[in-house]
Amino acid sequence: MKMNIQIFGKAKCFDTRKAERYFKERKIPYQMIDVAKYGMSKGELNSVKIAIGSFMALIDEKAADAILLRYLANDSDKEEKLLANPRFFKTPIVRNGRQATVGYCPEVWQKWE
Repeated sequence: MKMNIQIFGKAKCFDTRKAERYFKERKIPYQMIDVAKYGMSKGELNSVKIAIGSFMALIDEKAADAILLRYLANDSDKEEKLLANPRFFKTPIVRNGRQATVGYCPEVWQKWE
């Protein structure tokens, strides 16, 4: 099965660099998207959210002000705020078609190969 890898990451994120190295070492082609610079579309966000099963797993608790997302009333408000402030995303977000992971997850990526 052909893998179609997208890595949504941040330039200064150590785990994003480790994810890139993982796929490079295995000669698996991937597309790198700087999520802090380019963000993520609503469709991409929905796809990832369905794949991982939890919207809150996408939020980087270490990002300044991201903790405030937890206190917004409903999920649609949280999603809008996250899409408007892509620096709040926990990275890397790695997509392979309809599958996705958040963070450094080589044990899951190995199953995709």
